[in-house]
Amino acid sequence: MIVDRIVFGRPLRSVAFDAAVSGVVAVFAVLGIFAQPGGLAATAVGLVMAAVLLFRRIHPSAVAAGVAVLALLQVVAGWGPLAYDVGVLIALYSVVKYADRLRDGILAGIVAAIGVLLAAVQMPGPAPWWAGAIYYGLVTGAVWLVGLNVRTRRLYVLTLEERAATLEREREAESRAAVAEERTRIARELHDVVAHSMAVMIVQADGVRFTIDRDPATAREAAKVVADTGRQALEEMRRLVGVLREPSRPEPAAAPDGTLDAVPAHRRPALVELPDLLDRFRAAGLRITDTATGTPVALPPGLELTVYRVVQESLTNALKHAGVGAAVELRLDWSADAVVVRAVDDGRGRPVVRPAPSGGHGLVGMRERVGVYDGSLAAGPTLGGGWRVEARLPLPSAPGTEEGKAAA
Repeated sequence: MIVDRIVFGRPLRSVAFDAAVSGVVAVFAVLGIFAQPGGLAATAVGLVMAAVLLFRRIHPSAVAAGVAVLALLQVVAGWGPLAYDVGVLIALYSVVKYADRLRDGILAGIVAAIGVLLAAVQMPGPAPWWAGAIYYGLVTGAVWLVGLNVRTRRLYVLTLEERAATLEREREAESRAAVAEERTRIARELHDVVAHSMAVMIVQADGVRFTIDRDPATAREAAKVVADTGRQALEEMRRLVGVLREPSRPEPAAAPDGTLDAVPAHRRPALVELPDLLDRFRAAGLRITDTATGTPVALPPGLELTVYRVVQESLTNALKHAGVGAAVELRLDWSADAVVVRAVDDGRGRPVVRPAPSGGHGLVGMRERVGVYDGSLAAGPTLGGGWRVEARLPLPSAPGTEEGKAAA
């Protein structure tokens, strides 16, 4: 990896380039020490001009003023245009490009125009002064216009970089807000699951108390339900605490408008409602093919809700991005240790008029929900131009295993 070194608070590259530019001006000044008018005095002026140009990036206006004073000294001395006067053009270019205000560049252009006239008058030779003025004027004007063009491009690039940085910060803020909102939603739903489990435990415990003498078998069964429900509630509580480790802002109460009916926040959907969910998306325009492999098993309420939300978000994304009329293949693969939800669309629909509501924040929401249950989520484009979402959610251990862990 290449790292720019900093010298005098500036990148080494810039310092080296400016030193080379000043060196060229100094060489021109030294080479004419015996041939140019003014001799050693003119060479001294040229060397000072070369030294001043070292600061052309950080103090462009001051450098332009200093070079202008040195050029005026040269005119007053009557030395005429010399080779190191290329430093005047370099200073003019620098002030137009690097000055904070373009006004300084315009002022420097006016001063340069006056200098062109004075230099043309002092130019030796039989040619009329106005011919020299035109020549010097064209060269100076070209340098000024080049500096203006480079300045415009430089400011444009800086604006684009600032805008890109601002957009990146906004995206990060929106992503953090979406994660926080989704965690609040998940925590609320898990809280409902735990509250439901506790209510079941209370009812069953009351039943044990009243039937333990009259019907011991029923009491033992009720006690087993209490134990199993309690273990499940503790597991859900652990996940709830994990979700709430980071603060989040409250979720808006209003459901989004759209072509599909949003699921009320106070009601927890279940997998038995998947056919109704698929019918609503089919009515919205998706061509859904749903298949299931393996033997479905009873899931804890929180995990069941996660599977439902993953299906809902996958179909919502297909409707939003693939469009109405897109074909979606939905598969639920059940195995002994996990359930896999896979949704693949062909991306060949037409745009929807109104957006469809979802149960969260798309991929961010799905990733958060799947992560709560130690699952994995893969999403990305397909070769045919569609989109694929695949979530793998581990199934909980059997009750006997949980009892063994609890006993240990």
